[in-house]
Amino acid sequence: MGGVREAGWVAAGLVLGAGACYCIYRLMRGQRQGGHRRRLRPSQSVEDLTNGSYDDVLNAEQLKKLLYLLESAEDPIIIERALVTLGNNAAFSANQVIIRELGGIPIVGSKINDPNHSIKEKALNALNNLSVNVENQIKIKVYVNQVCEDVFSGPLNSPVQLAGLRLLTNMTVTNDHQHMLSSYIPDLFQVLLTGNGSTKVQVLKLLLNLSENPAMTGGLLGAQVDASFLSLYDGHTAKEILLRALTLFQNINNCLKKEGHIAIQYFTKGSLFFLLYGEECAQKMSDLLNHHDADVKEKVTVIPKFY
Repeated sequence: MGGVREAGWVAAGLVLGAGACYCIYRLMRGQRQGGHRRRLRPSQSVEDLTNGSYDDVLNAEQLKKLLYLLESAEDPIIIERALVTLGNNAAFSANQVIIRELGGIPIVGSKINDPNHSIKEKALNALNNLSVNVENQIKIKVYVNQVCEDVFSGPLNSPVQLAGLRLLTNMTVTNDHQHMLSSYIPDLFQVLLTGNGSTKVQVLKLLLNLSENPAMTGGLLGAQVDASFLSLYDGHTAKEILLRALTLFQNINNCLKKEGHIAIQYFTKGSLFFLLYGEECAQKMSDLLNHHDADVKEKVTVIPKFY
């Protein structure tokens, strides 16, 4: 973190002059109108950094200064815009490494506890981009429990909830950190059933990651899930939701066959197991064989029967 603070003394000098507000405004101004390709800005001066826009790809020295500004700023507008700039730059693989090596992940991570929901959302978006890098996930995983609490206790369908779900989805692309969500599986299904279309799609993406891991099969099938879950398999369900719900069934089915030692007798009534392998679900699968969409019919036919 020393590198960030050292560069920060240069940045701090800006706020001492009469033109400080204008410089900071220039750093945080919105995205330019019109289509511009991202470009690397070679200048290392703080003034040039503050004259940048969201189209700019910052270099290592500029990222140091931006991180210092993010760490030291108190104005919520400055913090929010700095997070947007940092998050946009974190979309580039090289910058994902640089930001980690500069100690930037804890600086961004500290902002997810901000009471300002807009700042929290922007911090989650930045962590989401940073989490594409597997090494970054090792540092980001310390925030998973807090993100889960925010996702499941916060307002339904809110930008914060969606941003948190996207981050959790990225964090569960591999099996390494999926176990951290084990206790939250019932909450995932609750949000799936009560959320709007966008929320449903995002929760299903996350559940699909979990469903590909045989180690998570027991937790998924044992979760207590409301019977309304089966409405996802209605013929009128939006295709982007229906196909993902069918893939979830397919993945669980495949894993269950691989993990033959799972003690089926211990699944209780009301669990996902009883919903997926009950008569009502079987009837819905049969009905979907006559669905008007070819992709849906094809997906149903490849779901193996469980005996």
